[in-house]
Amino acid sequence: MVAKNSIEFECKSLDETKAAASGLNEAKITEVPPIFGLPPVALDDKKPTINSEFSIPIIDFAGVHVDAVSREGIVEKIKDAAEKWGIFQLVNHGVPLSVLEEIQDGVVRFHGEDPEIKKSYFSSDFAKTFIYHNNFELYSSSTGNWRDSFACCMAPDPPNPEEIPMACRDAMIGYSNHVMSLGGLLFELLSEALGLSSETLKSKGCMKGLHMICHYYPPCPQPDLTLGTSKHSDNTFITILLQDQIGGLQVLHQDCWVDVSPLPGALVINIGDFLQLMTNDKFTSVEHRVLANRAGPRISVACFFSSSMNPNPTVYGPIKELLSEENPPKYREFTVPEYTKGYIEKGLDGTSHLSNFKI
Repeated sequence: MVAKNSIEFECKSLDETKAAASGLNEAKITEVPPIFGLPPVALDDKKPTINSEFSIPIIDFAGVHVDAVSREGIVEKIKDAAEKWGIFQLVNHGVPLSVLEEIQDGVVRFHGEDPEIKKSYFSSDFAKTFIYHNNFELYSSSTGNWRDSFACCMAPDPPNPEEIPMACRDAMIGYSNHVMSLGGLLFELLSEALGLSSETLKSKGCMKGLHMICHYYPPCPQPDLTLGTSKHSDNTFITILLQDQIGGLQVLHQDCWVDVSPLPGALVINIGDFLQLMTNDKFTSVEHRVLANRAGPRISVACFFSSSMNPNPTVYGPIKELLSEENPPKYREFTVPEYTKGYIEKGLDGTSHLSNFKI
């Protein structure tokens, strides 16, 4: 593991170049720089512990609007996945394949732009509308992750179109509209899975914010020495993820790393920290990671239902209807900006920020 002052120097150097991981790849480096190297313990943990008996749940939404019986069957599957896994793959979700392909193409187009254009958006200031960066956790974690990202807050106050680069503008706006619609349906079904009225989670402000982060994982010369994204759970209510066919996403289930194998046209839905807290541990915020790879570039688009660092005075806590003498609250109340601030400061260090809110 690299000394802290050396890491800080490398972080600063990488920031100043504004080249990010893709710039290192374009320079045709043959070794992973120390800033991206994992400590020995993490390298041991990186070895596959995949159990062939485990398979990520796949839920088909084809009958969700057909009749009450079909909807109830889907709600039961969501309940089972949210409680036991914290993640599932969704098919027949209603987002056109052309929209999924266009947002992935938009990510590729932006990262294929002239370096000077990309550099103009490079920033670690999360107050900006659209930012391009290497790792949000670059300075707070012990090592960097082998990926580049650009991010934009798409709701509740959509950006002016001119604030989004032309290369991905229409794709981001179009995709976010579909995600907001799908998110509304998912929160209804998750509410019903809790035995509550369908409007419960929406009425509590779970859809107040939508933060889109588009990840680009360049080919890595030594994928066994680093990670695309370190182990973490999401600081969201739910996350809707679109991944390409490269693979590399894994979830931790019963102490085993399980592949979330790409499924053409599918979206990955995972429960975030906020929903685990609000459901008093009934639903699980799944820990996951992304392996680095030589094939690349790998593209993924994560849509976080979270107001992130944006002003949001709403106080969240365990839902009172789910509590009883036998099931008292396990967590203290929080605001999303409060939680997110600590989450970012902690970085993706493999530990859960949720534990800091336990009573």
